[in-house]
Amino acid sequence: MDMKRSCTLCGGAVMLLLLGHMTTALEVPLDPKVLEGLPQPPTITHQSLKDYIIDPRENIVIHCEAKGKPHPSFSWTRNGTHFDVEKDSKVIMKPNSGTLVIDISGEKAEAYEGVYQCIARNEHGSAMSNNIVIRQSRSPLWSKEKIEPITVQRGMSLVLQCRPPAGLPPPIIFWMDNNFQRLPQNSRVSQALNGDLYFCNVLMEDTRNDYICYARFPHTQTIQQKQPINVNVLDIEAMNDTVLAAFLNGSDFWGDSPSGERAPTFMNPPGTHSTTMVLKGDTLQLECIADGLPTPDISWSKVNGDLPSGRFSVHSFQKTLKITEVTEADGGDYRCLAKNRLGSNHHIITVVVRAAPFWISAPQNLILAPKESGMLTCRAEGNPKPTVTWSVNGIPIENSHKDPSRKIENGNIILSDVQTGSSSVYQCNASNEYGYLLANAFVSVLAEPPRVLTPPNHVYSVVTNSRALLDCASFGSPLPKITWFKDSQSIVDGDSYIIHKNNTLEINVARPLNSGKYTCIASNSLGNKENHVYLEVKEATRIIRQPGYKVVQRNSMAVFECKVKHDPSLFPSMIWLKDNMELPDDTRFEVGSDSLTIHDVREDDEGNYTCIRNTTLDQDSASAMLTVVEQPDPPTDLELTDQRERSVQLTWTPGDENNSPLQLFLIQYEDSLHKPGVWVNMTEVSVTSTTAHLELSPYAYYSFRVLALNDVGLSEPSAPSRQYRTNPARPDGNPSDVEVIGTSPDSMTITWRELTGLESNGPGLQYKVSWRQKDLDQQWTSLTLANVSQYVVTGTPTFAPYEVTVQAVNDYGSGPRPEVVLGYSGEDLPNVAPENVKVSVQNGTVAEVRWDAVPLSTVQGRLNGYKVSYWKMRSLHKQDPEPVKPQELIFHGSEPEGLLIGLHPYSQYTLNIRAFNRKGDGPTSSNHIFETPEGVPGPPADLKIKNLNLDSLIVKWVPPVEYNGHLTGYLLKYQPINTTDELGPLKELLLPANETSITLENLKHSTHYKFYLNAMTIKGSGPTVTTEGFTMVDEAPPAGRMFGSVNSSVEEDHAVISWEYSGPDRNVYVEYVVDNSKEPWKTEFVNGTRTYQIKGLKPGMSYRVRVVAKDHSDTTVHSTEEMLITVPAMTSKQVDIATQGWFIGLMCAIALLILVLLIVCFIKRNKGGKYPVKEKEDAHQDPEIQPMKEDDGTFGEYSDTEDHKPLKGSRTPSNGTVKKDDSDDSLVDYGEGGDGQFNEDGSFIGQYSGKKEKDTAEGNESSEAPSPVNAMNSFV
Repeated sequence: MDMKRSCTLCGGAVMLLLLGHMTTALEVPLDPKVLEGLPQPPTITHQSLKDYIIDPRENIVIHCEAKGKPHPSFSWTRNGTHFDVEKDSKVIMKPNSGTLVIDISGEKAEAYEGVYQCIARNEHGSAMSNNIVIRQSRSPLWSKEKIEPITVQRGMSLVLQCRPPAGLPPPIIFWMDNNFQRLPQNSRVSQALNGDLYFCNVLMEDTRNDYICYARFPHTQTIQQKQPINVNVLDIEAMNDTVLAAFLNGSDFWGDSPSGERAPTFMNPPGTHSTTMVLKGDTLQLECIADGLPTPDISWSKVNGDLPSGRFSVHSFQKTLKITEVTEADGGDYRCLAKNRLGSNHHIITVVVRAAPFWISAPQNLILAPKESGMLTCRAEGNPKPTVTWSVNGIPIENSHKDPSRKIENGNIILSDVQTGSSSVYQCNASNEYGYLLANAFVSVLAEPPRVLTPPNHVYSVVTNSRALLDCASFGSPLPKITWFKDSQSIVDGDSYIIHKNNTLEINVARPLNSGKYTCIASNSLGNKENHVYLEVKEATRIIRQPGYKVVQRNSMAVFECKVKHDPSLFPSMIWLKDNMELPDDTRFEVGSDSLTIHDVREDDEGNYTCIRNTTLDQDSASAMLTVVEQPDPPTDLELTDQRERSVQLTWTPGDENNSPLQLFLIQYEDSLHKPGVWVNMTEVSVTSTTAHLELSPYAYYSFRVLALNDVGLSEPSAPSRQYRTNPARPDGNPSDVEVIGTSPDSMTITWRELTGLESNGPGLQYKVSWRQKDLDQQWTSLTLANVSQYVVTGTPTFAPYEVTVQAVNDYGSGPRPEVVLGYSGEDLPNVAPENVKVSVQNGTVAEVRWDAVPLSTVQGRLNGYKVSYWKMRSLHKQDPEPVKPQELIFHGSEPEGLLIGLHPYSQYTLNIRAFNRKGDGPTSSNHIFETPEGVPGPPADLKIKNLNLDSLIVKWVPPVEYNGHLTGYLLKYQPINTTDELGPLKELLLPANETSITLENLKHSTHYKFYLNAMTIKGSGPTVTTEGFTMVDEAPPAGRMFGSVNSSVEEDHAVISWEYSGPDRNVYVEYVVDNSKEPWKTEFVNGTRTYQIKGLKPGMSYRVRVVAKDHSDTTVHSTEEMLITVPAMTSKQVDIATQGWFIGLMCAIALLILVLLIVCFIKRNKGGKYPVKEKEDAHQDPEIQPMKEDDGTFGEYSDTEDHKPLKGSRTPSNGTVKKDDSDDSLVDYGEGGDGQFNEDGSFIGQYSGKKEKDTAEGNESSEAPSPVNAMNSFV
């Protein structure tokens, strides 16, 4: 049994292995390294088609290519005899090829027609090509013939014959008229497969003289034309004999039978039965054309079977049945049925399927080792059954030399005990009357040791849980046996591993434990060869954050995430697709490392977005939809129906939702009579309705529009409806929010909200205002007003109740009866103070106050409450340094009592009370003085502990700030604290009030103590203050280094020092001194911490710092090394010189000097003389000095040193800057010879002088005062 496997070799070589009991078939690899020195008989690799129709205008090219080792030579036969290529100058054989190129220019192509065959041979055998039949394409002309006009009776059938000349290949037929337009075809008129034009029945409009048949010959691209056919259709029943004879003269007449309606009959094929033959694999076309009137309908079916599904189709208006790729099962009887209303008819076509030869098993190349056996098999089928013959090296096997190792059994060639040098090429020919097959198969006898063709040390990489295939392509003769190993362990074909027949090792589900080194060993009788490959199983690529479904608004931004987890050695790329296609080439699409951002989203961005993360080994993908939503389209088609006096019905058609469901419709109206151009929301309508009944007001010109709402927002408004006007009527309502406001003691203001134009219901809107005093038998006072919303009534009594109404009136009548509103006229200040004030002190901080309520008649308004003012006069224990600002409590309502809280104990207070209304406060009651009793004192102001000796501590404190009474003493408590912060027994001491310190003796040495101190009065103890102390150590200082590392952090004005200390707790200090100074060290105490902040350091200075531990005698027992720190200089927090006292004084002196100089200049100017400053200016003539202004006799203003704007009246360089060295004035500039300076006492030395500048364009000189600030800059 022969078996065929293939595997891919290095360098693209393909090796075909056939393994079996008797044979070993192998295609020799094309790898040059393998082919070197490896013989191979010839193999045809490319040849022309068996039937080769040539174009006489082009050269003839007959292909023949072959391979072999050594490379084969080529020869040809023509019509069974040797074709000597070298003797014909028109024939060229391509180098290293058997392909013939025949130049037929100037020659007749017929001379080279014939049957050609190519032979490729080398020392190991000869291979044969197919018989290639060369024929010239032909496009003959139509034979000349006289075509008589055809006359046919209306309703009869007609056939116009084409009968084109026989061409090679056959021509393509079509019918056209004189204008080269295709003649229309339908179920009545159609073209048959042979090119004839069939009329099932003719009509009068079929009469024409240009029925022309055209034949197009494909190879020559020429078109031949038949003579036009003239067809006349007659309606004999409508013609007399004379006219009929004239028509029939000289023409063929169709239609001897009546032309009336008739049942179908078959025109092609005729009769009821026909037979056709088709070859297997070809396309079958069956045709049925029937005449009849009316035109028959054609249908197809298969007798005793169904038409082949998927391979049949009908054409030419159901008249042609087409079956592709015919099989033997397609043979049988087919029925075509023609049917019209007068009857039906059918035709049976018997299809006979024949078959040219086809391969069942073509012979395969054999590579055998010496002494081996093999078999060449050649099996073919066909109908009729083909004849199989064998040849060897192109010679029929029966005529070849006898070979004892070869015999033929059942059409197969059996080879046994082959010998070196017996290589040959065998040809198998299978033929019948419909064609032939020719196959070459070589037998190569080789003796080759194993070769492994897979590259050595090749690394295969796969991802976890995928399939791994490790190749071991080999070559050798005999065929090598392959054995696999992993890490020196033999691999057996089983569940974990599969060894394929091509020796590829498969790991179906690769895991990390499968990684490692694999070895394959190829062995045959001539030796062994091993090869190592490596497998790396990597982590699979997985998208861990997938893009999510997005619903975004148009013009907004959409972001899809696509974060991946992958093997560290792999670098995934990212591809985004939209609807499985590339993203649009648009800058709005921004692809990030783990995301896709779509800016300014549009409607066409909607779709399915897929993220693909690729590595060289695997990929993962995830998709998400993007839905773009926007406001709905506005409704359309607004229509007003059911029009009534005060209502109308509005209908509309909704617009597109734009991917977001509608929520409601909003109806708006415009009243162009009262508020043109203003649209007002009227009502909302559910999305389930597109109709609304609208209630209207009289005297309005309505227009309506509708808006739709979805999750995105409101749509644009619809187009307005047509205008709808309502008639005027009297008002339906009166003004609202009527209110009476007392503005003064003798007046009141009546206010109301005016009616809108829509609420007026008609023209001439006015308001009838009426009022009268309540509870008095008075008539209503009325007044009619227009275009106002208030009216002031004067001459009213103070705070009197009034009844008020406001009624709407227009030209069509009055509104409904108005409601009566109660109000009061204006209030006045209360005129009586509360009396009988009493205070009941409840404790040191709370007192209750009571008083007699003022009579309501004296309030002169509505009583809002009482205001109690109180303030502390003094403390009963000591004199307060300054009076306390009064406090005020407001008690709303009419209750004549209240509580005062937050009072100071043991103090004297004063209070008074007054009533108030909306107008203001009434008179104040007389002052009432009361005292608060003693309370508990405040906490002691300070508590400190000081070491005295090994077992004693001094406790000092400061009395409380607030005694709140007479101090009766102090309560001192203290207790020890162990190293775990646990508290020991508590001791208490009562101390006199006049003591502020105490010495505690007989304490435990080297112990922490916690202290609690309270001040006391007769009312009890005040708040507790606490602190801790430590008794001194009585042992010698521990040996060795106690301090560890010391760190510092320096800011602009302070430094933070931190340290490590392993010695016992004791007094620790931070000491520091300015570097390189002789000042004493500054010492600051550290209270039990390991970090301390040194404050008040000077910027820009360096300090030496150390941390020390001292004993009870203030002797240093441990110290860190000195550390040098530098405080950075200030950069932003500079001192403002303008705020310094010395600077202000100096500026005043300079200002006074300038004033004196100004007076002197003014006097000199009036006298017309020169003054020394002017003389100096004339003498120096320095253009860089800015002169004083002479036109107005004033000096320039000056600014702060921080502001470098030019002086008022000064000239500024063109670049807008003022240079300090060149442009700023200084006192030095005014000294003679630049030697101006200050004495030690700050007085100015040198004579003041100015420097002259060139004249201006107008010739006027200008002078200015120097900037004092710049003068300071010159010497600071």
